[in-house]
Amino acid sequence: MPIGLIALALGGFGIGLTEFVIAGLLPEVAADFAVNEAAAGWLISGYALSVAVGAILLTAAVTRLPRKHVLVGLMVLFIAGNLVSALAPTYSLMLTGRIIAALCHGAFFGIGSVVAASLVEPSKKSGAIAIMFTGLTLANVLGVPFGTFIGQSFGWRATFWAITVIGVIALVGIMALVPRATEETAHVSNLRGELRAFRSGQVWLSLVVTVLGFGGMFGAFTYIAFTLTEVSGFSSAAVPWLLVVFGAGLFAGNILGGKAADRRLDPTLVVLLIGLTVVMVFFALTAANPVATVIALVLMGGFGFGTVPGLQTRIMLFADTAPTLASSANIAAFNVGNALGAWIGGITISVGLGYTSPLWAGAAITAAAAVVMIIAATRRSALAPASAAPVAVTTTVS
Repeated sequence: MPIGLIALALGGFGIGLTEFVIAGLLPEVAADFAVNEAAAGWLISGYALSVAVGAILLTAAVTRLPRKHVLVGLMVLFIAGNLVSALAPTYSLMLTGRIIAALCHGAFFGIGSVVAASLVEPSKKSGAIAIMFTGLTLANVLGVPFGTFIGQSFGWRATFWAITVIGVIALVGIMALVPRATEETAHVSNLRGELRAFRSGQVWLSLVVTVLGFGGMFGAFTYIAFTLTEVSGFSSAAVPWLLVVFGAGLFAGNILGGKAADRRLDPTLVVLLIGLTVVMVFFALTAANPVATVIALVLMGGFGFGTVPGLQTRIMLFADTAPTLASSANIAAFNVGNALGAWIGGITISVGLGYTSPLWAGAAITAAAAVVMIIAATRRSALAPASAAPVAVTTTVS
């Protein structure tokens, strides 16, 4: 395994930690800045919106620059954002720090996916992307307990100082371990060339699958604490540890999904999306049973995040020789899906359908993703039967 993948995973861990850790710190942050819960919530929703914006605009702005240099610059931006958060004397500056850190999120994972894929042979690209996203899944597993422990022991600012240090270590790792170039290509992309990727119908179908697939899972996950406490009967104190169980499923699904996608890309995505739909239906039907709930949490995380390496590989595959902007657009699509799913799940609760209703809504959305994925796979087979296996994505890291 190329050691540069470890540096990319560490960067992903730091960025993921910034995204997830704030959930466990909101009460302390709100009290410190004397703001209400709704205002504190903008530290999460504002971050998510900034990820989507940064994924597109920031990537578009740097398409002509060497990708390793861009990754270094993005980590500097990440460090600066968390430093602002750690030092912020006011809520406004805290939100500014969150936005600064979020701007690098989508571009880092989008460009990092291209870089990770270029470090390995064509048959291992999804696995390489999965290794980079391992940092994000570990951040999900460790984020809530890590943030809670540090925040309760030393104050919430100490958490952001720790994340800043992680960012510095990742920056040094990327500078030292990620090669400047691979032998795959020598061309430097430009914005016009990157935009050509969006002429592909398969690119757009892949984006739709990402929005719907992740929208279904995270729409259900957004309200999972209510399901666990009000339906399954768990105490509030048990919720963070049940989220760790969910995160363990994310971690396993990411690795196994990447390996499966390297063998058969489209069939793997179809199976995972159908499996995720079935799991959420099972969860909705058995949510009153604590044991079944724990099993469903693991499986929902596994099937849900198992799609990530394959979806990222697929859009890069059909973006051909200009995958950078399309790759970052897919990261934006994940966040759009998160927002869409949370909105739909919130509606189902607000109209009185109960705390399992986001699971039913999530299952319906994910089923739609599976249908679109089947259509995309069928169209691909009809147009190019010989291309059923993943092919080389020509990229450059320079």
